[in-house]
Amino acid sequence: MTKAMTITITWKRALATLTALFAAGMLYAWSGAFNVAASSGHWPITNWFLHWVMENSVRTRAALTSPADPKADTGLVSAAGHFAAACASCHGAPGRRPSPVMQAATPHAPDLQKNAPLWTDKQLNWILQHGVKFSGMPAWAVQDRPDEVARMVAFVRALPAMTPAQYRALTEQAAGAGSTGTAALRPGLVASCASCHGADGRGRGQPDIPVLGGQHPAYLLASLRAYATGERHSAVMGNAAAALTDAEMRTLAAHYAAMPGIGDTPPAGTAAARALVERGEPRLQLPACASCHAPGKGYPVLAGQKASYIAQRLRGWRGEKEVVDARKPHDTMPVIARRIPEEMIEPLARYLAGTR
Repeated sequence: MTKAMTITITWKRALATLTALFAAGMLYAWSGAFNVAASSGHWPITNWFLHWVMENSVRTRAALTSPADPKADTGLVSAAGHFAAACASCHGAPGRRPSPVMQAATPHAPDLQKNAPLWTDKQLNWILQHGVKFSGMPAWAVQDRPDEVARMVAFVRALPAMTPAQYRALTEQAAGAGSTGTAALRPGLVASCASCHGADGRGRGQPDIPVLGGQHPAYLLASLRAYATGERHSAVMGNAAAALTDAEMRTLAAHYAAMPGIGDTPPAGTAAARALVERGEPRLQLPACASCHAPGKGYPVLAGQKASYIAQRLRGWRGEKEVVDARKPHDTMPVIARRIPEEMIEPLARYLAGTR
């Protein structure tokens, strides 16, 4: 037998062996003999291998794709509220055990007070943004709100040292939240909203939570509906609004709109900011802000709004041009926001916040 014939026979045997192994594997999968029950757990070697693969993937992809500033140290109230509503049942929280039902999953969600220090800020950002396949860890509900993810990174980073009292201070329902006109709502609903927005609708002093008082009820109602359907992007508000009935949305919109705004303060922006608000800037193809954001218009009221919130929203709309355009090619505000020079955003936000 020649050497060439020997090599041919060897390859045929190898191919036949691989085919037989594949057929045996498919037969095993078809038979139902493999136990997919979560109650059976994983073999230790399987558990190690899956976690090892996940760690390697997170480390590599976080190094390549996570933002340079993966953590935002302000605005923890909204992150804490979302964590309490959407995450604590699986992961637990300071002073709160995780749900036994969720802990019966395979794999079960880790205790972040112990697990968070094992990851860098960039890695936490990547996990929160993208989730982990086959683990029950979901991706962030919207992929174009890096500001929300960055705030959650800061919240998770703070968990290991957070006391139950500190957690309650961030997430506790605000006193006096169940005020008049909301008796028809299910118990605790207004208090749940107030845990972030405050009993007075002013956002508990947080820079990322807007003032709701003084807005048009129709605008607040439209916003809640848009959050619930995903037309308006926010994982935090989307999760909160999805559970509301339309009647509850109407009542909440009227409740918060009836509250007083933050009050008149002297405009703190520049003359250029005033000119942009009142007359626009034809050279940059910028219309006057007041042409839409004025009393009687169907757009949000900006007078008395937080300057930090206005600036954050403008920068969020600027975003990555491709992302914004692909998401809402006919949306007006991303186009306008990208035409505003960066150095004008803060003065413009301060002026709008102080206008009467």
